Amino acid sequence: MDGVWLLGGRDYRTEGKDSPNERLAFGKDAASRFPCEHVSMRLLVVEDDATIAEPLRTGLRREGFEVDLVSTGADALAAPECDLVLLDLGLPDLDGRVVCRTLRERSDTPIIVVSARGKEVDRVILFELGADDYVVKPFGFLELVARIRAVLRRTAGGPSPSASDVRIEAGALQIDIRTRNVTFDGRPILLTPREYDLLVCLARDPNVVHTREELIEGVWDENWWGSTKTLDVHIASLRKKLAPEIIETVRGVGFRLIDDAAAQ
Repeated sequence: MDGVWLLGGRDYRTEGKDSPNERLAFGKDAASRFPCEHVSMRLLVVEDDATIAEPLRTGLRREGFEVDLVSTGADALAAPECDLVLLDLGLPDLDGRVVCRTLRERSDTPIIVVSARGKEVDRVILFELGADDYVVKPFGFLELVARIRAVLRRTAGGPSPSASDVRIEAGALQIDIRTRNVTFDGRPILLTPREYDLLVCLARDPNVVHTREELIEGVWDENWWGSTKTLDVHIASLRKKLAPEIIETVRGVGFRLIDDAAAQ
């Protein structure tokens, strides 16, 4: 496609002769392709390769984002608060997975991981460490911008409770909607923003079967283009953090959260 070029490789392929910096914004029609929904959103880009980082920063700024650029894990951990982190795993000083986990332990800021590793096991590990999305190099700039905006929409806020619906209890599980605090058997549970939204979706109607489509549309996006394996990864993570038996798989349909007390 004319104007589409790939990040993560040195061979920037376009049908024109413009440089990556010039082609990155896809010309004057970039705004019409993706109307800027997050003009004031600040992104932290963690990338040590200047041939990728500088064109990426230029393109994201043209898309309406404010961009802070750092090249090391230490600088990423010391960076001021932002709205989303775009994190490359191949950093010169720290393991990118350690940076991802540390950022997640500190806050609920969305994290999109960028890596040349595309195997499913790599994606599963990153989701368990707290990543909200995963992009494999090389990737198209249009796809990246779309993913950034989709993650920002999904993490802008959890389910909106009514005034009387500020706490969910399902057996040993307790969820405080106002503070987004989760406890199970009296112990605090640290969840990623997506895990929290998925758990709330299941816990609002315990023992009710939720279809895979319902969960994908409610927790991710009705236009979600990724693999539905993402749902299975997050279900597995919730089982690990809570209890294996708390979420039941209804084969061929979906999942339900088990609350024995409510069923009696």
